[in-house]
Amino acid sequence: MKPSWYQEPFVWLLILFPASAVIGGIITISLAISSSDGLVVDDYYKQGLEINRVLKRDKAALKHGLQAILTVNAGNQFIHLTLNANDSYKLPKAIMLQFSHSTRSGFDKQVMLKRISDNIYQSIFPSLKEGIFILQIIADDWRLLKSTHLPITEKVIFNDPALPQV
Repeated sequence: MKPSWYQEPFVWLLILFPASAVIGGIITISLAISSSDGLVVDDYYKQGLEINRVLKRDKAALKHGLQAILTVNAGNQFIHLTLNANDSYKLPKAIMLQFSHSTRSGFDKQVMLKRISDNIYQSIFPSLKEGIFILQIIADDWRLLKSTHLPITEKVIFNDPALPQV
């Protein structure tokens, strides 16, 4: 007697490929719906026009002789930033520190650092995911940039005089 169709292994082999494609499609659609695109910038044209302004901010940081050293205390609760500049430049009362994730804009955070002494700023450390972040210190007409891996375990130095400046 001949076996039923569902007892034949080749039938299941033929059904396996289209069924796996359907299951893979359902998983792909559910991931596309539940997660965001992760666009870093919505208006690329406008950002392209502002590149000269951004470069001026980097040059202004060099002109002011700015150098920053960022440390995080052992419990990852506070950020301490030591900011050094030329004697002719007056340090601002507060500066913005942005944490921009290298690939996922949803992980980005920013904190306002307030000056607690002559050249030391402090704030509460935000909760951040592990990964590579671009740190950006912003104030007045200048900015300092540095890429680092979180969690921060050692000092992060912005505009290190031992390294060549671009």
